[in-house]
Amino acid sequence: MIPDELSGKLDVREPKTEAAGITAVVKSLEHVFRQTEAGRGWTALAKVNQIDGYDCPSCAWPDPDRGRSPIAEYCESGAKAVADEVMTKHTASPVLFQRHSIGELLQKTDFWLGQQGRLTQPMVVRRQGKTDDQLHYEPISWDDAFDLVADHLNRLASADEAIFYTSGRTANETAFLYQLFVRMYGTNNLPDCSNMCHESTGVALGETIGLGKASIVYDDFAKADVIIVMGQNPGTNAPRMLTVLEEAKRAGAQIVAVNPLVETGLLAFKHPQKVRDVLFGGQKLTDLYLQIRINTDLALLKAVCKLLLIEEKKHPGQVLDRAFIDEYTADYETFVASLNRYDLDELIEQTGLAQEQVHALVKAIRFKKKIIICWAMGLTQHKNAVETIREIINLLLLKGSIGIEGGGAAPIRGHSNVQGDRTMGIYEKPKPQFLDALKREFGFEPPREPGYDTVASVKAMHEGKAKVFVGMGGNLAMATSDTNFCAEALRRCDLTVQISTKLNRSHLIHGETALILPCLGHSDIDQQAAGEQFVTMENTTGVVQMSKGVVEPISKLMLSEPAIVAGIAKRTVPQFDWDAHVANYDRIRDRIARTIEGCADYNTKVRQDGGFYLPNGPRERRFTTPDGKAHFSINTPSRITLAPDELLLMTVRSHDQFNTTVYGNDDRYRGIYNERRVVFLNPDDMEKLGLSDRQVVHLQSSYGGQTRTAHRFIAIPYDIPAGNAAAYFPETNVLLPIDQIADKSHTPTSKSIVVKVVKE
Repeated sequence: MIPDELSGKLDVREPKTEAAGITAVVKSLEHVFRQTEAGRGWTALAKVNQIDGYDCPSCAWPDPDRGRSPIAEYCESGAKAVADEVMTKHTASPVLFQRHSIGELLQKTDFWLGQQGRLTQPMVVRRQGKTDDQLHYEPISWDDAFDLVADHLNRLASADEAIFYTSGRTANETAFLYQLFVRMYGTNNLPDCSNMCHESTGVALGETIGLGKASIVYDDFAKADVIIVMGQNPGTNAPRMLTVLEEAKRAGAQIVAVNPLVETGLLAFKHPQKVRDVLFGGQKLTDLYLQIRINTDLALLKAVCKLLLIEEKKHPGQVLDRAFIDEYTADYETFVASLNRYDLDELIEQTGLAQEQVHALVKAIRFKKKIIICWAMGLTQHKNAVETIREIINLLLLKGSIGIEGGGAAPIRGHSNVQGDRTMGIYEKPKPQFLDALKREFGFEPPREPGYDTVASVKAMHEGKAKVFVGMGGNLAMATSDTNFCAEALRRCDLTVQISTKLNRSHLIHGETALILPCLGHSDIDQQAAGEQFVTMENTTGVVQMSKGVVEPISKLMLSEPAIVAGIAKRTVPQFDWDAHVANYDRIRDRIARTIEGCADYNTKVRQDGGFYLPNGPRERRFTTPDGKAHFSINTPSRITLAPDELLLMTVRSHDQFNTTVYGNDDRYRGIYNERRVVFLNPDDMEKLGLSDRQVVHLQSSYGGQTRTAHRFIAIPYDIPAGNAAAYFPETNVLLPIDQIADKSHTPTSKSIVVKVVKE
C-alpha cells in the first residue's frame, strides 16, 4: 500500500551533536518560501503562537506564560507545518484528480501526495464496480456532499454503525459541536488520535492522581532541580521544549535523558536567537544519558524506587517525603512491601545499563524534591505502558514531587489540540457527569454505552459492524497499526468522509463512496455571518487560548470545520439550530461554559492575553480519585524474550516529519539524507546476522502464525542497544497486528515490535 522503491540517493553522515542553531532557521525559511510567496509567508510566520495570532498546527507545546519572542515564537517543525499545511501556494484542485486516477495516486509517496498542496473544493468518488485505475475524484457541491453524508447516516440501522474520528488539530469549538452532533445522532463512537498516543497516560494518571494531564505549568521547568526526560525526542517532536530545558540548565537544574537512541535534541541546544549560543556553541543539556534497552523503563524506575528506600534508611527524613506520603497518598505500605519481591541486580540487568549509571540517577534525585519527569510515545506505546507510567507516579509520590513549584508529571502531548479535544468531549467513554451536563443544557438523552476506540473502530469496519467513517482531520490509514488490515476495513465501508486541508493516503483508501471535504487551516481567516471568527486551543499544560487566522484562504470553496459539522448535522439531527452557532462561535463557547467543567466565563477568559489555565487538582494536591488520595500502585516488570535471530523494533519519526505528514526525506540530526526506508541496527547485531552496511533487507514480524513484511529497507549501523532496532513510521506500521495493544489503554504497541531482519 506504501511504495517500497528506494531513492538510490542515500547519504549517511555523522549524527549532529547540537540541535537548532542557524541551520534550523535556514531550513525553516527554505521550506516556507519554497511553498509560498514572501508577503504571505512573512505574515503567517509573524503571527504563529502570538497572542493576537494563531496556534501552530504542529505540536502542543505551551507558549510562555510571560513574554513571547517577537521574532519567532515557533520552531523548525512549526515552520514546516505552517508552510506545508496552511501556507502552500500549491493546490490539489480538481485538475489533479482529472490527471491522476486513484490507482496512479496510490503509487506516489506520502511526501509527493503532501506536496500537491491545499485541497480546494469538495470531491466525490463512487466505486460502482470500477478498479482503482479507473477511478477519479470529481467535484461535488457542498449541499450535495452534505446531503450524501446525511442520506447514508439516516439509512443506517443503528447510529453505532457510524464512526466519527477526530485528529488532534481540531479546535475546541469544532470538537464540542462535533461531539454534540454525534451524541444527538445517537452514538459514542468518537475515537481520536489520543487512542494511539497518550491514552496510556490518561489511564495511568486517572487511576493514580485523578487527572490524565500534566500537573506542571510552563514556569516549573525553570524552577526544577532535576528534569528526567523519558522516551521522548524533543529536538524533533517538540523543539520549543529545548528553550525551557536550556533555561532550566542555566538555572542549575540537572537533566537526565532515558532513551534507547542518543538523540541530538537531548545533547545540546544552540538557541538561534541568542548571540552567545550562535557565537560560542550551544548549551549542553543532558548531565546523565541512560541509553536503556527498549521497554525496560519500568525495571529502571522500580530499581530507582528500591534504591531510594535504601537511601532513606541511610539518611532518615532526607530522601522520602513522609509528611506528603502520610497526608496525601494511599497504599504506600503495600507498594513498599511489593518492592521486596524484586532483585535489584536483576532489575538493572534488564535495562542494559551499568550499575553505576543507575546509582548516578539515584544520587541526582535522592536529596532533591523539585523533580519533573517528562515522557512521550517512547513510554506510551508498549503493552505495559500504563504500568510504566504508574511507576513514574510512584517515584514522584515517594519524593513528594507533585503539587509543588518545579516538580510534577509532564506528559508531552503531540498534536496541537489533542488535549483540548478530549476536554471538549471527544471520547468514546464519556463520564456520566458530562453526559448529564449535555442533557441539562440541550434537552436530549445522550447515549450511555461506551463507543469504539480507534482500534475497535478499525475492527468494526473490517467486520462490517460499522459502515460509515467520518474523519475530522488525520490520516487514519497511515496512523494506525496493521496498515493492510486498516485498508481493508476502510474499503469495506459504504461511505468514507475525510475533512482535510491536504491530500493524504486515507483519501485514496476509501469506501464504496468517498468524499473529500476541504476545510480551513489554522492560519486562514474564518469569516462567518456575524463577522470574523476565532477558535480556541488547549496546550500540554492545560492553558486554553485564542487562535485567529491571519491570511485569506487559498480557495473560496473551503469551509470552516464548524461549518462542515453544521452542514452535516442539520440534515441529520435538525432539532438544533446549528446555523446560529456557526454564525457566531461565541454561541458555541457559551454552551461550552455551561457544559464543560472549569470553563465558566469561557468567552471572557479566552479573550484575556494568553488565555487561562483549566482547573488541575493534582497541581494543587487535590487528587480527584474516588477517595481523594494519590495512589501508589503495584506494577510488574516483564521481560520480552527474543529468539537468537529476532530484534525488538521501535518506530520513530524522522526530523522531516510530523506524525504521518512527511516534509522531506532527510533526518538531519541522525545523519540520514535522501531516504526514509532505513533501519537502524546495532553493529554487533548486524555482524551476528551477517549483514553489511547499507545492505537492503526486509523486516518481518510473526504474530499468531501470520507473517507480515515491510519490504526493502537499508540496514544502517547505529548507536542503539544490542537486540534493538528502529525505523520510521508509517512505513513500519504494516508489521504490527491490529490486536497488539497496551493493557487497559488499547494503544497500539508501536514501540515494541518483534521482528526478523531478512536479506533481500
